[in-house]
Amino acid sequence: MKQLLIFALVLLRVASFAQQKSPNILFLIADDWSFPHAGVYGDPVVRTPTFDRLAGEGALFTNAYTASPSCSPSRASILLGRYPHENGDGGNLWSEFPNAHPTYVQILEQAGYFTGSTRKGWGPGEYQITGFTHNPAGKSYEDFATFLKERKEGEPFTFWFGSSDPHREYVPNTGIQAGMKLEDVVVPGFFPDNDCVRNDILDYYFEIERFDRECGQLIAMLEEMGELDNTIIVMTSDNGMPFPRAKANLYDYGTRMPLVIHWPEKVKAGTVIHDFVNFVDFAPSFVEAAGLSQNSMSGQSLWGLLAGETQNRKQVFLERERHANVRMGDLSYPMRAVRNHEYLYIWNPMPERNPAGDPTVHQSVGQYGDVDHSITKFLIMEMEGKAQAGQLDLFQLSFGQRPEEELYDVKKDPYQLNNLAADPAFAEVKTALREQILAWMEETNDPRFKDPRSTFWDQVRYTPNYQMKDIDWRKQIEEYRIMPPFGKFAKEGIPCN
Repeated sequence: MKQLLIFALVLLRVASFAQQKSPNILFLIADDWSFPHAGVYGDPVVRTPTFDRLAGEGALFTNAYTASPSCSPSRASILLGRYPHENGDGGNLWSEFPNAHPTYVQILEQAGYFTGSTRKGWGPGEYQITGFTHNPAGKSYEDFATFLKERKEGEPFTFWFGSSDPHREYVPNTGIQAGMKLEDVVVPGFFPDNDCVRNDILDYYFEIERFDRECGQLIAMLEEMGELDNTIIVMTSDNGMPFPRAKANLYDYGTRMPLVIHWPEKVKAGTVIHDFVNFVDFAPSFVEAAGLSQNSMSGQSLWGLLAGETQNRKQVFLERERHANVRMGDLSYPMRAVRNHEYLYIWNPMPERNPAGDPTVHQSVGQYGDVDHSITKFLIMEMEGKAQAGQLDLFQLSFGQRPEEELYDVKKDPYQLNNLAADPAFAEVKTALREQILAWMEETNDPRFKDPRSTFWDQVRYTPNYQMKDIDWRKQIEEYRIMPPFGKFAKEGIPCN
């Protein structure tokens, strides 16, 4: 009876949407931007007036999570409304886009929407090989203005603006030159706290600010057209910052995302949502907003939540498979996790593999290649074996092997540094969270439920051509490390030794 009532409420909501003018959808997605790096979240340095404005006029989310902390699988989940492991090959970076189920773009296009995208849509990977004639995020346009010129008057549209900011590489010292100050940076506890790392973070902030400005320009076009109030605007990121123990990891700095949703007709200004949201929720939300239905998505529409309905959002499930191709034999590093308001539990079913990639094999971006090259990365690599008794071993945290189970008290340990999985005092908590993960995996037909050591994602084709190389990574560090008084990545006059 309860299920019938819920189904009836969904049908009523879809019907109410269908009776209204179809809303436009503007999806603004950054590349490698972590929570809480926005002014409205309290970051003391980065300036994000566009994001902050949308939050004030719409809804700000404090617990929004990407389905996977890696570009291609994250973006596939956004488009398909399905968890990465439900997307077959699409659970890997540099893969083929799956075609077994429609994207929200295809569903809306079939219903008469004008669709398009610019810059980075789904990717990196191949989509033509599975039958797509253009990027799954939408036909490519030079920019938003060109797209709008081709749109017929009154035609509803969905447009994907995919920035490459704040993806690496960075132009050194842009943050400093923009007036940001080293001393104001909040350095995460898994980084060494020195001026070179602070400077690296400022350059990352500079690109966040550029993304924010560009989004503001697109929104100004909507205002000039008189379309702002009838447009759903989503502003977010695909995965976390391109630093060690962030991007490609299931810790918060890899998976917890900035998110605002602006739609005056349905979203009350100044709304703040603390419930957990997964990026698989975007696609069903867009489809429902257009008054349409779908039966292939695992996500849950957000409109009920924004209308004040109680939903099952006490936790969020996270995962990753192969990120960069950085292990002999094209091997993945699988993880599954559950995050709630108290704990983060991570299951690593193949702990014998290295989560950051092999140290001496270069197949894509270099040694420990699941971590993008940066001065922060190389400074931590130089700390190998140098941790003193009682000190955090930053090298081990970023590049070492991990146990099969990890458990963190996210309230007391916001940077997830102290693994409690082996502590008997937390045995019941750990067991309960693992059972939640297994139940979710079974419900969503995760191949790792029946076969935890499945080699499926190891065998998925890595789409770029590459040559296997052995690399002297110590020598490469030497090429990038800071040599006083100047360095390739450092602010002039600041040594990092």
